[in-house]
Amino acid sequence: MRPIYFISGLPRSGSTLLAALLRQNPRFHAHMSSPVAGMIDAMLGEMSDRNEMATFITDEQRRRVLRGLFAGYYGADFTGDAIFDTSRTWCAKLPVLNELYPDFKVIACVRHLSWIIDSLERAIQKSALRPSFMFNFQTGSTVYHRADGFAMGDGLLGYSYNALKSAFFGEHAGHLMLLQYETLARDPAKAMAAVYDFIGEAPFRHDFNDVHLDTEAFDARTGMPGLHAVRDKVAMHERSTILPPDIFRRFENDAFWLNPQANVHGVRVV
Repeated sequence: MRPIYFISGLPRSGSTLLAALLRQNPRFHAHMSSPVAGMIDAMLGEMSDRNEMATFITDEQRRRVLRGLFAGYYGADFTGDAIFDTSRTWCAKLPVLNELYPDFKVIACVRHLSWIIDSLERAIQKSALRPSFMFNFQTGSTVYHRADGFAMGDGLLGYSYNALKSAFFGEHAGHLMLLQYETLARDPAKAMAAVYDFIGEAPFRHDFNDVHLDTEAFDARTGMPGLHAVRDKVAMHERSTILPPDIFRRFENDAFWLNPQANVHGVRVV
C-alpha cells in the first residue's frame, strides 16, 4: 500500500500552501482537504455499541474497515506514489491513526493565533455581501462576537487549537511535526526540506515562484470566494492587523510551541 501522510493543525496557517507545493512533486497527491476524516468518524460511530450488532465486530475488523476507507477513497485514479490527506481533525485522532498505521506521520501547520483571527476576520470582511458559512450564514455579528466564536471550544480555531495541544502533549507526539506559517512563508526551501526529512521521502526541487492550486469551486460553495487562494509566489506579506488592539493582545501569547520548556516530548518545530 502507498504511504499516507497527514496534514493537520490550525486554520489559516499554511496547509493549503503546503499542499500546493507538495503537488509539484509528481510522486505525491495532496489537496487542501479531504472527506476521509469525517468518513472515519462516521464509521467509528456505526461500529460502536450504539449499533446492536457491534457485538459481532472485533477491533481487527474495525481496523480493516477503516483502512479500507483509505484504500477505497484513494484508488487507482489517484496516481501519486504517496498520499497526503489533509484535515484539521487529524490532530485529535492520533490514537486512531496509531491503530491503523503505527508509523504514521502528521505535519501540523501552526501560526500565531492573533494573526489567524486577523486572517479569518479579513476574509469575512472581504466578502461583506455574502454571509459566511463560519457562522451558519447569519448576519449582524461584530468582530468581538466573531472572535469569541472562533476561539470557543467547538469553534473553527478553538477546536483545532485544543486538538493540536492534545497531540503535542500526548503519548503519540513523536509522530508529530509542527510547521510554522512564518517559516513556510519566509523560508519555504527550509520548510520543505524539513518536511521531506520528517517523512523520510527523497528531496525534490520545488518552484516557489510558480505555485498553483484550484480551490475556486469549494470556496464559492462556502460563500467566501478566494478563501483558500494561493499566491503564485511564496512570500511573507507584512501588514497591519485589522483587529481591535484588545482582541489582538488576547491571543498573542498562546503560541505554546515556542516555549522549549513546554516541549516535553521533543516535537520537531520548524
